Amino acid sequence: MRARIDRPRVVDSPRVALSTVARDATRAETTMASNLPPAAEESSFAPSTRARSANDGLGSTTSANATPAHELGADQLLIDVANYVIGYEIKSRDAVKTCRFAILDFVACALRGARDPSCAKLLGPCVPGIECKFGAHVPGTEYYLDPVTATFNASTCARWCDYNDSFYSAEWVHPSDVIGAILSVSEYVSRLRNDRGLSVLSMRDVIVATIKAYEIVGVLALDNSFNQIGVDHGVLTRAAVAAVTTSMLGGGRLEVMYATSQAFIDGSGLRCFRHYPCVGTRKGWAAGDAAARGVSLALMTMRGETGYLGALSAPVWGFNDVFYRRQEIVLKRDFGEFVMENVVFKPSFPSEIHAQTAIEAAFRLHPQVVHRVDEVHSVAVHTTRSAVRSIDKTGPLNGPADRDHCLQYTVAIALLYGNMTSDHYEDSVASDPRVDELRRKILIAENPQYSADYVDPDRRSCSNSIQVHFKDRTSTNKFEIEYPVGHRRRRMEGFPALEKKFISSLHTTFPPERAGFIFERVTDAQIFDALTPMDFMELFNATPHPVLLPPMRAAPGVFDYTPIDNRASTLVPRLANGASVHAVDGAEGA
Repeated sequence: MRARIDRPRVVDSPRVALSTVARDATRAETTMASNLPPAAEESSFAPSTRARSANDGLGSTTSANATPAHELGADQLLIDVANYVIGYEIKSRDAVKTCRFAILDFVACALRGARDPSCAKLLGPCVPGIECKFGAHVPGTEYYLDPVTATFNASTCARWCDYNDSFYSAEWVHPSDVIGAILSVSEYVSRLRNDRGLSVLSMRDVIVATIKAYEIVGVLALDNSFNQIGVDHGVLTRAAVAAVTTSMLGGGRLEVMYATSQAFIDGSGLRCFRHYPCVGTRKGWAAGDAAARGVSLALMTMRGETGYLGALSAPVWGFNDVFYRRQEIVLKRDFGEFVMENVVFKPSFPSEIHAQTAIEAAFRLHPQVVHRVDEVHSVAVHTTRSAVRSIDKTGPLNGPADRDHCLQYTVAIALLYGNMTSDHYEDSVASDPRVDELRRKILIAENPQYSADYVDPDRRSCSNSIQVHFKDRTSTNKFEIEYPVGHRRRRMEGFPALEKKFISSLHTTFPPERAGFIFERVTDAQIFDALTPMDFMELFNATPHPVLLPPMRAAPGVFDYTPIDNRASTLVPRLANGASVHAVDGAEGA
């Protein structure tokens, strides 16, 4: 249930007088602060409560030359985002549980992407040899980079194989594009605070930030179809990252509004690299680029750079007039926890989200077709309008980036092989002459009911049906699947499948002993929430610090999470009598 936050009175929609907002914002935050759990009083995003208090009201400024707040106006969307990021309390247990899986799924995708040579060439610092004292790790690599570059690296790895989660909406988005930024900034902030002897963030703080960033991306995408006018959805990732990471860096409502406005001023790029004939690997790093830019804007804002609170509604030159055909961005629902609760995972195989149920249906038909491929006359596929617009492709396909966004190709592979992995998009498999022959026989058609159910808020399905017709005028049964395994309605299947995907990804990078150790640590909800971002990210480092990897089951009992020195916190085995055993640098347990 959404926490009550006093909303500002509308003075001149869509712009609102900030003097009114400042009074309501201060009152809302005073109420919120009294409800914070003890562990979050100082570490819930803010590097210090003293730094935040100076800039928390919307009537404050971060620059001596800034115009007084009472003379300014602000777009309603910026106010809504700021109120949500700063003042909303996450209460949904379902959202929190799902978020843990979303973070682990992001890491699983990043570990796989980092091993792809075409992705690996983009990783590392912008210029070789650059080092930083306070930074963040990139999962599955040895890189330790500044938070902006680390965000680009991590998000690019996770998006490379198109194996990460998605969300059904008017705009096609991948909410997990924000996680790389949140993990990188949380580790950076924690290391900086730890060096100064201050308390650090926990993964519980990362969960809260992730839920809010997902919500901003998803709610903005619900009823605003940027793809209809050829505009890419990266602007939503950039805006969500800028808003949430500004809060994590200690910003208040005004700073969040400033950073978010800057994200919209950046505008949005074209979608041509996602569609024929220009499909290419940019779709693998575009999300990392948008997320990294959001972090950069947050850091600039916290240095004192002001924003532009009429950036969306400004006549002629504003975002709405330039990039959205003079329409206002519509919020179909209030910000809450809806998006995280309804996010759609891809636990079983990598592909574009609208093809997931089609591939699953094709798996069912594989035994009936594989030995009769030469006898196939046609394959009838009925799908949604979104699938027709985004992944209905004929003609030549230029590389893996093009193939994983082709419905005909993915259905053909599923019918021929009964399986789907990233390797099936490579040239070695695509060169099989049966693939193109079968592609030419696949007929794609929209089912109006499927399209209606796709946008129905009570169903939110992504249906596909497949039927194979043979030359002797016989046919297979028509297989229809309404919800993919990663859908909210199939969580009982989806969560175990996500765990299987996670451990499989760990084994692609780490030896079995270490993969098992990591899996045991991070799949325990209590240990996961208590981890610091430093220790969490260190677990997935190619060369981890030995302090953070005590021997598995070194003593009876369970691993408790307690600080051991001023360098960092770590996992320490705790005996049944309460005494701790420190498996650190040869020290003997107490």
